[in-house]
Amino acid sequence: MRPLKPDEILEVVIEAGRAKGENSFLRLAILGVLAGAFIAMAAAGSNVAAFNLLSEPGSYGLGKALAGVVFTTGLMLVVVGGGELFTGNTLMVASLASGQTTISKVLRNWGIVYFFNMVGAMMVAYFIVASGNLDASSGLLGGVTIKIAAGKTSLTFIEGLILGILCNWLVCLGVWIAYGADTMTGKLLGCFFPVWLFVASGYEHSVANMYYIPAGILAKSYESYLNLSGVSMEGLSTLNWQGFLLGNLVPVTLGNIIGGSLMVAIAYFLAYRRG
Repeated sequence: MRPLKPDEILEVVIEAGRAKGENSFLRLAILGVLAGAFIAMAAAGSNVAAFNLLSEPGSYGLGKALAGVVFTTGLMLVVVGGGELFTGNTLMVASLASGQTTISKVLRNWGIVYFFNMVGAMMVAYFIVASGNLDASSGLLGGVTIKIAAGKTSLTFIEGLILGILCNWLVCLGVWIAYGADTMTGKLLGCFFPVWLFVASGYEHSVANMYYIPAGILAKSYESYLNLSGVSMEGLSTLNWQGFLLGNLVPVTLGNIIGGSLMVAIAYFLAYRRG
């Protein structure tokens, strides 16, 4: 075998999208929970790796770079291990544009996968908080978890939308490259670099935020974590379920759809599709 060229990757993406549109509810539900859990475990691990660096302004950039390295494991598990991830499934728009699937099948897939991604991610968030994992460094990890979540719920609609576009532009490029790789190593590296870049840059991923923000909301109820978060009362005012669902997930999800479907799927479809 050999690595695929971009026009050949497009054909693989189109066929993959067609197949995703035919998946049963049970398969989408199981693989959706798994993908959400994989991304959440990667998010939790990235916080553990970098929380000391993220807690100080002088080392914040290095912390983001380190967090990105660890977080890449999430997409690797989805792509290689198997999973249905909402953000990656925005590439199904290429199948829609080619007539290989229908809008109803695309929306069905997105709706089921999105919901079960949330189930998997929030399950991991509960496990992490309930396990006492956030007690690291006398609760500083819990404080940083709250700080990260509060920063996400304090974004404006436009900020969340734009950061969502930039994020899934890169995530879907990672999936795109993995589709074109002819070895396991190639697939892993294809996932690694674009995802590392999006995390280090501070972009917004809807499924990752299904871990980051619920974990912060749950951690907020522990006074020891709250005292170490360094977040003002004003900043904490948006860290609630309304801030999570409406303040962050709505704009970030819309941005993720634009980033994956338009900036990758439709862009490459227009560039390479023949006939």
